[in-house]
Amino acid sequence: MMKMTSSLETTRAELGLVVAYLNKAEARDKICRAIQYGSKFLSDGQPGTAQNVDKTTSLARKVFRLFKFVNDLHALISPVPKGTPLPLALLGKSKNALLSTFLFLDQIVWLGRTGIYKNKERAELLGRIALFCWMGSSACTSLVEIGELGRLSASIKKLEKEIGNKDKHHNEEYRAKLKRSNERSLALIKAGMDFVVAFGLLQLAPKKVTPRVTGAFGFASSLISCYQLLPSHPKSKTV
Repeated sequence: MMKMTSSLETTRAELGLVVAYLNKAEARDKICRAIQYGSKFLSDGQPGTAQNVDKTTSLARKVFRLFKFVNDLHALISPVPKGTPLPLALLGKSKNALLSTFLFLDQIVWLGRTGIYKNKERAELLGRIALFCWMGSSACTSLVEIGELGRLSASIKKLEKEIGNKDKHHNEEYRAKLKRSNERSLALIKAGMDFVVAFGLLQLAPKKVTPRVTGAFGFASSLISCYQLLPSHPKSKTV
């Protein structure tokens, strides 16, 4: 009976995590993003069901991002953490400015595609400018992550010397820094993928970065985003 109760509590806890995850608008957006780019990969730019799913999901996702530009606008005017080198601080602020601009212009694109904004040519132009802003923000993010990884690496090496011959994996500070390093490495990979996706959507090299390549990178990037948003797993209780 106790075993059944324990199993029920575990199932309830797991379902609670799923509910908490799906309650996040950001998580739902990233799931839709995975569907969008998965469809783009399957369609390879050819007319059909997969391309229709790609286009309709892309339009639906824009609703999730309404007024989201305020987040990066707030980050832009917020002070940087103490000790952050000036080049990294400037890159971080550039990323915020570019991403906020992308999200703002993307709203006008949505208005154009829904027919509310009638000037289609200007909407398309603003859409391309928005994608260039996203590509720029991805490049800035990559450079920030490279810089922060370098700082973390130096900090970890210094800590290893301080620990000496002791088991470093039992050191809480070492584990925390290693975790941050892994998180930043994943963020760097994602930023690089997003840069390729933006490059592909802009069709700057259509023969090399085809819709299928864009879809593959976008799908992988979306899966990373979904993973990054996962809630922390509750610690199992020992009986």
